[in-house]
Amino acid sequence: MKSSVVIKGNRAGMTVILDPEVPYQQLLGDIAAKFEESARFWGSVQMTLTLAGRPLTPEQEFQIVNVITDHSQIEILCLVDQDASRMRRCEKALNEKLMELSSMTGQFYKGCLRAGEHLESEASIVVIGDVEKGARVTARGNVVVLGDLRGSVTAGAAGNEDAVIAALDMVPTQVKIAGFAARFGDRGKRLGRGPVTVYAEKGELRVRSLKKSIFDLMKPN
Repeated sequence: MKSSVVIKGNRAGMTVILDPEVPYQQLLGDIAAKFEESARFWGSVQMTLTLAGRPLTPEQEFQIVNVITDHSQIEILCLVDQDASRMRRCEKALNEKLMELSSMTGQFYKGCLRAGEHLESEASIVVIGDVEKGARVTARGNVVVLGDLRGSVTAGAAGNEDAVIAALDMVPTQVKIAGFAARFGDRGKRLGRGPVTVYAEKGELRVRSLKKSIFDLMKPN
């Protein structure tokens, strides 16, 4: 019986070939089963992903990435495709999503925060850019940085221990959630590889790789 999901490795990562005839919802289940079966083979890795075999909307692409990361230890760094229009479509989808999220979070900021700058929010903040060394971000809710975090970030500023801090690359000088803080000096410290999130649990700050869509962390808090 022909498999609806075929995984092929390449130098940069993997290509997942999807059967164009299988109903989409069934295909999601087949993808989940395929990656659960091969989870031990792939192990905990970071790689690029190419989706081939059938046309997909940006929303479907995000769903498939989430299914893969939910059913394996694979961290998808980015989507790659021979179709040059993918990046334009993904950028358009991202911008639309961010515009929608801006009304939910209370604030999002587009641009890099430089040394000496301080961004504050009474809700959550989504920063579309880098937080450079010497810059500060403070929010009552979550802080999500769609870029590099090199400065100081405080989430849950009013005492919300459920708040989180997330960034595509995190080498902060300080992170703080509610009353829990970790300081790393002027040089900062790299917290994991690739996208990571910092959260409070059992009286301390913890770090984990960002396996799910970063959009899950952009909900109002």
